[in-house]
Amino acid sequence: MTEAGDRQEAVRGLEGAFGELLGEMRRVYAQAAAIASPGMLPGTFKVLSAIERHGSATVSGLADRLAADKGQVSRSVTELEELGFVQRVADESDGRIKLITVTTDGAARLEAARARYEGLLSQVVEGWPVADIERVTSLLQELARGASVPPARS
Repeated sequence: MTEAGDRQEAVRGLEGAFGELLGEMRRVYAQAAAIASPGMLPGTFKVLSAIERHGSATVSGLADRLAADKGQVSRSVTELEELGFVQRVADESDGRIKLITVTTDGAARLEAARARYEGLLSQVVEGWPVADIERVTSLLQELARGASVPPARS
């Protein structure tokens, strides 16, 4: 096979692996959402997780970060607010802007929901060298950013 053919085959394999990974992540998010709050949709759990991971954000900022519909993100934030998992606070630099932050209860529910799948992930990579885990993490982050050149191996 030619180098171009090898590359095309490798990219198809990568696309297939992403499909499998995304399917598994949807299942995991659905389970985690149900642990956080029975009946919670996976997308709402994803919003909660994003706020906790990236810090306070506006609804527009969250929608951009998640590449999601602003209306859907707003509905998720409203649901999370009603559950007491997030709160809207005025931005210190511009009081007209409302930032969404995770509450103590929201952080605790998120931690409980994550415990199961983080434990499963830890089991999967248990035999992997830490450098390999860090390399996969770095490569996935670069793919998410759309980088055309992978980071150098360390």
